[in-house]
Amino acid sequence: MEQFKEVSQNYTLPEAIREAQRCLKCKVPGCKKGCPIANDIPDWIAELAKGNFGNAIEIIRSRSNLPAVCGRVCAHERQCEGNCALSKVGKHINIGKLERFVADFDSEAGLNHDNIPEKTKGSVAVIGSGPAGLTIAGDLARKGFNVEIFEMEQEAGGVLLYGIPEYRLPKEVVRREIRKIEALGVKFHLGFTIGEDATIDDLFAKGFDAIFIGTGAGLPKKLPIEGMDHPGVKQALPFLRRVQLWNSGHIDRSEVPVGDGDVVYVIGGGNTAMDSARTALRLGCRKVVVAYRKTINEMRALRSEYEDAVKEGVEFMWNSNVVKVNGGEGNRLQSLIIDTDGVQKEYPADHLIGAVGNAPAARIVSTTKGIDVDSKGYVLIREMPYGMTTRVGVFAGGDVSAQPATVVHAMRDAKKVAEAIEQYVSAIKLIAAITPAE
Repeated sequence: MEQFKEVSQNYTLPEAIREAQRCLKCKVPGCKKGCPIANDIPDWIAELAKGNFGNAIEIIRSRSNLPAVCGRVCAHERQCEGNCALSKVGKHINIGKLERFVADFDSEAGLNHDNIPEKTKGSVAVIGSGPAGLTIAGDLARKGFNVEIFEMEQEAGGVLLYGIPEYRLPKEVVRREIRKIEALGVKFHLGFTIGEDATIDDLFAKGFDAIFIGTGAGLPKKLPIEGMDHPGVKQALPFLRRVQLWNSGHIDRSEVPVGDGDVVYVIGGGNTAMDSARTALRLGCRKVVVAYRKTINEMRALRSEYEDAVKEGVEFMWNSNVVKVNGGEGNRLQSLIIDTDGVQKEYPADHLIGAVGNAPAARIVSTTKGIDVDSKGYVLIREMPYGMTTRVGVFAGGDVSAQPATVVHAMRDAKKVAEAIEQYVSAIKLIAAITPAE
């Protein structure tokens, strides 16, 4: 799939060393403050600058289980790089690209760093293998917990595998990071749906001390627009998932009914809208237009993602709302009625892709007593212990318990939950040890 080849190219060894040597080693590093997981960026860059690759990756992995992923898809311009002292003069250190280089170099060299501790602290079940689930699993496995992941798809990775296009995040990179987590002793149960194949109660009956729900927000939100139920209207995440399944050889090209010569419109202004538009172009669409209800300065997508989309040929309509979908024959549309600045006009279109956000599915909470959700379906969690739901022993984190965010924000949330799970399990085992038998 040449058209889906990764866009961003990696550094060569000399390039990475030279870039690392530009770091000012600030006493109060803004890059670290800008990183949601407080990665010790100046420390590992200093090691890289001296050629100490093993030391660099160990520092990175002390905070991140997914460095090769974060190095590619984090919002660097708003986080670490945006807070770099050199960004004020437009010459920030390319931190994301350096992190990617270190992680890729480490994997290609086949280095092994982890001393796997004996699994004596307890057993934790993790539902979902996206960034939150993988972070929980990696952190707790390193702390001496037996961890098992239950994933409904036939392959682990969640949104990393099925929601982010290949040209931004090669799937072999995701699989490589997952293999490293598996090497920590984490066990994966694939094609296993909690809420259907087993319930939360079943997992507790198997002897797990705690359970983490990290299933993300995979239920697309639908806009109240006339004609949105037509088969020519696609939702972004299912669309991107189908493209990935086709890229991986699991389904036929005919099962991705968007392609050669089509005119496609995308509703939304986030990174998922950019991903959908750029993917549609790669499928051979003749024209791809993003219709966003606000201005360019208000869109949630990274400016770099927008600029790449423009370079590739994606068109944009600002202050624009689709008000009606006119269906055609089969799974194709006829046209869209779009309101731009108060003026409505009809535009020919073959497909419409909705990328306006997602909400959690209710499959797990509907089969489990005691887990409360808010009015939008997000799982309610406590501050103490952090991440525990209204059901004792059941934790949640990432998109399933809050508004959808970035990969690294899901990781940040999961790291806090991992600490809380460790404290909770240690407490219940201590109580059990000192409680006299009846």
